Amino acid sequence: MSDTTENAVLVERRGRIMVITLNRPEAMNAINGALSNGLLNAVRELDSDNSLTAGIITGNGRAFCAGMDLKAFARGEDVGPLGTFVRSGCTKPLIGAINGFALAGGCEIALTCDLLVAAKGAKIGIREVKVGLFAAAGGVFRLPARVGFAKAMEMALTGEPITAEEAFAAGMVSEVTEPGETLNAAIRLAERIAENAPLAVAASKTLVRAAASGIDEESLWKMQEPLQRKVFSSNDAKEGPKAFAEKRAPNWTGN
Repeated sequence: MSDTTENAVLVERRGRIMVITLNRPEAMNAINGALSNGLLNAVRELDSDNSLTAGIITGNGRAFCAGMDLKAFARGEDVGPLGTFVRSGCTKPLIGAINGFALAGGCEIALTCDLLVAAKGAKIGIREVKVGLFAAAGGVFRLPARVGFAKAMEMALTGEPITAEEAFAAGMVSEVTEPGETLNAAIRLAERIAENAPLAVAASKTLVRAAASGIDEESLWKMQEPLQRKVFSSNDAKEGPKAFAEKRAPNWTGN
């Protein structure tokens, strides 16, 4: 299989959900230029399409993502815009479906997601210190909010991963599944989200993440003002009460 942007990341639409599959199974979905460009393009497509409410990121094969392709890095190859993706993220909710390993850059992709579902025994961690690097795509400063200070510090300094079960106990993962069932569980979760109004969902995500980052409440009220104007004046804000009164499912348009 040639390693191009088109096949390093696969995109499938399931109703109002986009499933994004990291597709370098022979390399445990290690991050190279093709994969990081494909991921960024897919997320931008998700964000720009009003017919989509949420996205899922998963990995093909026995890993979610094993991190940066160290062989490509050692050859001096450009491993692409992973930093752009993890910094900009996605306006719409992203669910990570973790099978096998989410290590180093793979963990940082997972940390960019809003919700995580993981298979029993899956390993999640930032191993960069073991190869002379550190988790510079957000891992070192995003982990504390997900697993707590002590566990984040331990993971960052030892490079040792935690299991899906440990991640669930820490509040990082919302559901632990049997192996092979993570994508199905993520789809069920995404379908529950997609029942709701897209603009309202996106605004809610923005505010929850901002609050979790430690922004003070006065700033959160100010941040909410433009979001409230946009959502409350939308066509979906008219459709929701109308559908409720007519006892039918709403027809969301995302505008």
